[in-house]
Amino acid sequence: RLSSGVTGLLRFYLAPHRGALVIITLLMLIQAFANLLLPSLNADIINQGVVTGDVGYIVRMGAVMLGVSVVLGIASIIAVYFSARTSMQVGRTLRSDLYRRVGSLSLGQINQLGVPSLITRNTNDVQQVQMLIMVGLTMMVLAPVTAIGAIFMAIRENAQLSLLLLIVVPLMLIVIGGMVFRAIPLFRSMQDKIDRVNQVMRENLTGIRVIRAFNRTRTEEVRFAEANDDLTLTSLKVTRLFALVFPLLMLIMNLSSVAVIWWGGHLVADGSMPIGNLTAFLAYILQILFAVMMAVMTLMMVPRASASSDRIMEVLQTEPDMGDPLPGDQQAPIAYPGLIELRDVSFRYPGAQQPVLADMSLSFLPGQTTAIVGGTGSGKTTLVNLLPRLTDATTGEILVGGVDVRHQRQEDLWSHFGIVPQKAFLFGGTVASNMRLGARDATDEQIWAALETAQAASFVRELPDGLDSPIEQGGANFSGGQRQRLAIARALVRRPEIYVFDDSFSALDYATEAKVRAGLARTTGDATVIVVAQRVSTIMDADRIVVIDYGRVVGVGTHVELLETCETYREIVDSQLQVSAR
Repeated sequence: RLSSGVTGLLRFYLAPHRGALVIITLLMLIQAFANLLLPSLNADIINQGVVTGDVGYIVRMGAVMLGVSVVLGIASIIAVYFSARTSMQVGRTLRSDLYRRVGSLSLGQINQLGVPSLITRNTNDVQQVQMLIMVGLTMMVLAPVTAIGAIFMAIRENAQLSLLLLIVVPLMLIVIGGMVFRAIPLFRSMQDKIDRVNQVMRENLTGIRVIRAFNRTRTEEVRFAEANDDLTLTSLKVTRLFALVFPLLMLIMNLSSVAVIWWGGHLVADGSMPIGNLTAFLAYILQILFAVMMAVMTLMMVPRASASSDRIMEVLQTEPDMGDPLPGDQQAPIAYPGLIELRDVSFRYPGAQQPVLADMSLSFLPGQTTAIVGGTGSGKTTLVNLLPRLTDATTGEILVGGVDVRHQRQEDLWSHFGIVPQKAFLFGGTVASNMRLGARDATDEQIWAALETAQAASFVRELPDGLDSPIEQGGANFSGGQRQRLAIARALVRRPEIYVFDDSFSALDYATEAKVRAGLARTTGDATVIVVAQRVSTIMDADRIVVIDYGRVVGVGTHVELLETCETYREIVDSQLQVSAR
């Protein structure tokens, strides 16, 4: 079970790598013991070889030290390899889990967490956790075992000289503790400010044409500079903290070495300590201090990784508010494919005082084209978003195929729909890959037929590579009208039971729109067709027209019937006819 905090996150995601952790631990123990053995061997060479002039002893012990050094090097290489592999695998799993969890969240939850923040969490935050694992796995055994072992070996060399450790080690721990205490809130603030920089940059890149059209380039530069400077100031505070801590630790280390040499020199001079033991003691003191320094390097990463893990956990522990039915629940079979019913449906955005849709009861029938019309902000797009359960109704029931949408698996529900959104979006790739988005096994003939119906075949044929022509991210290399026609063709290729066109003809001229509507009438057959439109010319020939005003249905009927019975519809028609006349 995934528990809170960086410790809980690491425990959960490192659990599948127990084998690698055992190997790394054994290799770290080998390194620690080798490090502790080398100064003792060096002391023996000095005391029994250099001082006595026994060259043979020096050669023999030198060969042993060489062998220990080779083992130490091999163990280090293998340990770093396993540490790097484990950290990369954990990072891959974390990114996959984050991506899947974000994909399961509702649009409201995604907006609440923030798109720029979610991108940062899946990249920068995961990288911070990866770095902690990489360094931590190599230091978690090596640093404490080396420090404890070096203390024992130093006392073994000279207990009197070891009293220096009672001053040095607590002093270093105080410095490190103060650094960690100050760094944690700074790192958490840094991650939030990275989010802010990403948000401003994303808005600027997405709205670059609006910014230039309104001559706001300088204003946006100032806005980005403010976010950038805010992040820089926080980063500088962290840098100054580390710039102060490292010199302090180095000062403690150097003063410790001076104290050992000064005190040890007196002990060697009066004959109470051999010269070789002094060199070994000095090496062990340095090992203790370097072990503390390695622990500091790891602890430096803990605050930032802790802040990052909290942000990752916030996403992973966010339960989707639009979940699938439980595995044990019996899902009712779809009895009436294409039939949609709304029963007393209302929808209210979180925190809003008034509902966007209120007490709405409607039905959309297979083989019919139902148009939805209304003023700006009347709730047309909100209504069509409720049908495939892109958002959940606040009250009431929505039935697709005779089954409540909340009792269907979302993927099964979505498979019935072919949706052309208000803002046509194309994915980076080719024309063919975009057309096969909802039907992977679609043939080229089926794609060309859909393109003909959507009046897109002519400009696709003019492309250098036809269906294999590249499409840039978002369809930036096509005009708005071309993107709309390609999006319509993409829905047609899928051959769904329900088509939803959410103001999908707004970028088309009247002649092209008429050809597209005529083609759709021949192609959609027995499918349920729902058209949201602003232009009356788009919906005049629909089998039924639903008129919405302030979230309520105020009229249902044909064009002729509504002209006689619905004042809101007459106002819409009159306003457009007057504009056309002018």
